[in-house]
Amino acid sequence: MTREELYEMLKKAQGAKGYFFSSNKERVMELMEALLVNKERYGYMCCPCRLSSGDRKQDSDIICPCVYREEDLKEFGSCYCNLYVTKEWEEGRVPHAYVPERRPPEKMGF
Repeated sequence: MTREELYEMLKKAQGAKGYFFSSNKERVMELMEALLVNKERYGYMCCPCRLSSGDRKQDSDIICPCVYREEDLKEFGSCYCNLYVTKEWEEGRVPHAYVPERRPPEKMGF
């Protein structure tokens, strides 16, 4: 699968649920490529902005779209990676603030 194919597949599937990609197409395509690398490396598409353990069960919370996306979008208008964003974020009606890591330290192996 190419990053363009992944983009179209996720855009359709997630768009139907009301989730949208950032209009920064270059950044989005970099993230698509990183998701594909992680799929090849680990067998699943874990969040490219986080460290994976390589254990699917341990990483189940960060398989894209991660379980933190919903709260990130509600609070910040963007997910941790800035892959998924709200209309308000895109239109500049929500500050483009840093989205803090919600993943608990014990899940990160620290």
